[in-house]
Amino acid sequence: MVVDASRPIGMFDSGIGGLTVARATIDLLPHENLIYFGDTARCPYGPRPPEEVRKFALEIMDGLAHEDVKMLVIACNSASSWALEDAGARYDLPIVSVIHPGVRAAAAATRNGRVGLIGTLATVTSRSYDRALAEIRTDVEMFSQACPRFVEFVERGETSSDELVAVAEEYLAPLKAEGVDTLILGCTHYPLLSGVIQYVMGEHVVLVSSAKVTANEVYARLRAEGALNPSREPGEHRFIASSEEGISSELGRRFLGPEFGKVEHRPWDRF
Repeated sequence: MVVDASRPIGMFDSGIGGLTVARATIDLLPHENLIYFGDTARCPYGPRPPEEVRKFALEIMDGLAHEDVKMLVIACNSASSWALEDAGARYDLPIVSVIHPGVRAAAAATRNGRVGLIGTLATVTSRSYDRALAEIRTDVEMFSQACPRFVEFVERGETSSDELVAVAEEYLAPLKAEGVDTLILGCTHYPLLSGVIQYVMGEHVVLVSSAKVTANEVYARLRAEGALNPSREPGEHRFIASSEEGISSELGRRFLGPEFGKVEHRPWDRF
């Protein structure tokens, strides 16, 4: 099958956290076109029941598939945890999630076989990371910690306050006690908190950002599919939010940089 490599990559998250994946992807593949959908009207996904998260994710991916994307990137750990298997059966498209790239990177990085995972409640309770790790390394143990308030801090642009440090110390104490030497940032919002997380965990702990390793996976899959955009022109990017408040210009530029442009408002049920 001949692939139109100029078609855009479709990417989504429950809110603005997935822009960290978009940033890493644009850095790696500056000639690719991208459509990003932030489900800001229903964010966060983490506290929601699995069936609801699955339903939301499939609705958005249906919309992206309708936009004739050449790949789907689930830039949301909660959605990846509960909708990836259904998506694989539903769409005739390459699908990249944030889970497996992060697990492979952590398994390669750990020195003592003790890996930590922080994420939303949905991600942690799904045990999707545990299953992915068991597929490749049976000699590595995973310790998980839900950090639900982290998303709240990031969504309001607060990434260095004393309150955040206090919350991080409380959340991360059990992982420090377990002696993890590698920590997966299992939510696309969390790379924006990497300074605080590294400060609390200590310099000896390796942080694995789902954003960077997912972008690497996007590159590898597109190359394998023969679908890399041959254009030498900068890619065109669309940003869509499901609420009227959407993604503010200030936060968008903070997460993504100069590529962040006008945000379209499109309710999820009209996408």
